[in-house]
Amino acid sequence: MNKNEKSAEKILQLLKEQGEMTAKQLSEKLKMTTMGVRQHLQSLEESGELAFFDQKALRGRPTRFWQLTEKANDHFENRHEELSVQLIISVREVFGEQGLDKLINQREKQTLALYQQAVLPLPTIDERLQALVKLRSEEGYMASFEVQQGCYWLFENHCPICAAATECLSFCRSELNIFQLLFEDLATVTREDHIVEGARRCAYKVVEK
Repeated sequence: MNKNEKSAEKILQLLKEQGEMTAKQLSEKLKMTTMGVRQHLQSLEESGELAFFDQKALRGRPTRFWQLTEKANDHFENRHEELSVQLIISVREVFGEQGLDKLINQREKQTLALYQQAVLPLPTIDERLQALVKLRSEEGYMASFEVQQGCYWLFENHCPICAAATECLSFCRSELNIFQLLFEDLATVTREDHIVEGARRCAYKVVEK
C-alpha cells in the first residue's frame, strides 16, 4: 500500500469511527494540509466511496461535510457475510426457527462466559466498559465509550456480522442481553441506535442504578 492509499484508508477509518467530518477536521486529525485532504476526498468521491452534504452556517458559505457511502463498507471486516447468511437460511430450513434459536442461544452462552471472565471481576462501570470495548474491538466492532451528562455510552461503529444480523435479528437481541447481564449489578443497558435499522452506529446507554 503506497502513501496515498494509506492516507485514503485513514480518512475512511476516521469517518467510520466519528461520522461525518469536514476537510478541515480531517486535516487536523491526520496532520495533513487541507488541500491534501481535499484531493483524497475528491478521489474517494469519484470512486463512489464518499458523499458530501452542505450545512448552512451562521455566517458565510455553507460548511461541507463528508460521509461514507455503502460502497465504503467493503474496506471494513464483514466476517464472510455471504456464507453466514447462507448458513442461517439453511439452519432455518432444516431445523426451523426453534433450531435457529437454539444455535443462537448456544453462541450467546459461549460469548457470555468469555466476556464474564474479563469483565465481571472489575468493580466499576468504567472499568467494565473499558474491558468490553477491548473485547468488541478485537472482534471488529470498532467499539468505544464515552460519558455524557452523567450517562455512559457504548458505541459500536461497525458491525462485522451485519448481514447475518439483518437476516436474523435474534443475533442483536442476544448481544443486548449479554451486555445487560454483564452490568446487571451496576447499571441498566438499553440500545438507543441500531445499525441494522439504518443508524450510523449502534449506541448503548448505560445508566448507573
